[in-house]
Amino acid sequence: MRSARRRRPARGVDVVGAVRDEIRRRLKRWRSTALPVIQCALAAGLAWLVATKLIGHPHPFFAPIAAVVCLGVSLGQRLRRVGELVVGVSVGVGVGDALIGWIGSGPWQIALVVALAMSAAVLLDAGQVIALQAGSSSVLVATLLPPETGGGLDRMVDALIGGLVGLAVTALIPANPVTVAQRQAKTLLGELATALRNIATAVSEVDAVKAASVLSHLRDTQTAVDEFKSALKTGGEIATIAPIRWRSKDDLKHYQQAAPPIDYALRNTRVLARRALAAIRANEGIPENLPQTLRSYADAVDMLRTELANGKEPEQTRTAIRDAARHLTARHLGGDGFSTKVVLAQIRSIAVDLLQATGLSRSEAAEALPSLSGDSARPAAASAPKDEQPGQADTSRR
Repeated sequence: MRSARRRRPARGVDVVGAVRDEIRRRLKRWRSTALPVIQCALAAGLAWLVATKLIGHPHPFFAPIAAVVCLGVSLGQRLRRVGELVVGVSVGVGVGDALIGWIGSGPWQIALVVALAMSAAVLLDAGQVIALQAGSSSVLVATLLPPETGGGLDRMVDALIGGLVGLAVTALIPANPVTVAQRQAKTLLGELATALRNIATAVSEVDAVKAASVLSHLRDTQTAVDEFKSALKTGGEIATIAPIRWRSKDDLKHYQQAAPPIDYALRNTRVLARRALAAIRANEGIPENLPQTLRSYADAVDMLRTELANGKEPEQTRTAIRDAARHLTARHLGGDGFSTKVVLAQIRSIAVDLLQATGLSRSEAAEALPSLSGDSARPAAASAPKDEQPGQADTSRR
């Protein structure tokens, strides 16, 4: 009985700890959207004020709605959303005005107007906002705002007001575009560094299960790549709209320059993991210093993440990659099996990708590596099979 009583507080502590962790997780999620929420709230109030006091609309309900739709809870593609909003409203109001006055209002008339308005919007553009706004606008014209009231034109003006106010709020209270890109780059580069270290461990321990696990995880990194690219688009949009963020363009440019090579590095790392797994399963002789080279690559990726975050020219990263790649010659790296040779080709390709991420051109990056023979420095192009070149490295799940 005593032992049972002693365990109860522990379970209680576990429950309290779990609740505390959940609260922290939810607060963290809220903090990540706090700025967009504040922007939406402020833009909605200002849009109503502008529409009522400056334009003179008595009930401009769509102005604040348009502002919220324009901004949303994400920071990206707001310029596009404003255009889609105005076009969608115009299409919906135009179709509604043209048909409702002729065929009247009723269930089948509403269905017909919505179908035609949304079809016209889809034919104009594939954006979801256009189609949804065209459909909702046509419904309002068919029900609450019949054509004879003139409400259709006011609704179009309100949409424009809401969109412009939303953009104004974005320009006056912008997020930091570098921080937006930095957050996603940290995640993506962290995935790359971890994968390189795990492949090194799998090779050094001749562990096929661990190599297979690394490959499986790498196949799920495309989401991180897409989020990074989306963050760069968002950051570029903010730096364009917000005058106080114009000076962030130079720092953002480093991330924009690094994005494609980092994507290629991840693709080549997937091929590397696949071929390392094949080499382990085939009992091919893998060079002993290969794991250390991969760990040095991982350290260089960590260094790249730090230098980009600090806004520095990644010169130390370049030096680290060159030092790690100086052993990539036939004199230092053996291995007779096909998969092992592909592994060696891939780690040279990854070195080129990482050097490009530091700002070098592809030719400069290739020339920075030693030749495979070790005789002299010359361009070291990737020699992976055609079905495993960057951009095609993981199109199948073999």
